[in-house]
Amino acid sequence: MKAKISALMDGELDAGELREPLAALGGDREAQETWRTYHLISDALRGSALLSTGCAARVAQRLAEEPALLGPLPSDVRPPERARWFVPSALAASVAAMAFVGWVALAPQQGAVPIATAPQAAPAKEPARLPLTSAEQDYLIAHQAYSPRNSLQGMAPYVRTVADHAAPRKP
Repeated sequence: MKAKISALMDGELDAGELREPLAALGGDREAQETWRTYHLISDALRGSALLSTGCAARVAQRLAEEPALLGPLPSDVRPPERARWFVPSALAASVAAMAFVGWVALAPQQGAVPIATAPQAAPAKEPARLPLTSAEQDYLIAHQAYSPRNSLQGMAPYVRTVADHAAPRKP
């Protein structure tokens, strides 16, 4: 098992060979101790700085011994004075801006110049349509994918094709 743990640390195991050493590291005390020892040897060979044994326990104990501070913050830790007036002034500026926009938008326009209107055009007549030949109709249907109107969304590009009536063909 020690050889497999060493190969695992070196990245020499295939994906199929990982299951056994990982399972051993999950529950076997001897495999876990081998893992720690091999990492200690690796760190010593690389010259890595090591933490002493029980460092995590000592840090946890020191944190537990720290007193809980529940009093007011000292003056050098308090937020700057700007934070005290910043929120109310931002709120007041927002309310003032909304009131101004509402006043401009909803105020009655006294003495306003009437807007010029375009003269009414005569009712539009439906444009004259020339009947298409059968060959022209077939050509348009076959090439409708290249039409610029296909940029429209949904069913709009197909409405003209579906709504077009085919004239009875002459034999």
